[in-house]
Amino acid sequence: MKDDQAIEALGALAHRSRLQIFRLLVREAPNGLAAGEIAASVGVSPSNLSFHLSALEQAGLCRARRDKQRIIYSLDLGATRDLLGFLTEDCCQGRPSICGDLFQKPTCGGREKASV
Repeated sequence: MKDDQAIEALGALAHRSRLQIFRLLVREAPNGLAAGEIAASVGVSPSNLSFHLSALEQAGLCRARRDKQRIIYSLDLGATRDLLGFLTEDCCQGRPSICGDLFQKPTCGGREKASV
């Protein structure tokens, strides 16, 4: 990931509603949620939701797909993984043992541990 991409992604997350939407999509990954469900969960109007989802899509953090009459938004797992990797790639001067289990979190589904 390049600096400009990280800046765009972090900028998109630098808003309360977009951060709430992103975290909701993280919880619902990889399936995602319909726009109406997101709006109800986060408590924003449909027009505001559209604005915020557009910003997250433009930053590459989520994707939209049509499912019959609904639009489903889901986390872009690759872009999210790239952003986290970019932010932590030089952690602890290349000695991850210093970090302890800071980056040891269960992967999606909680089946195994993985480092960022």
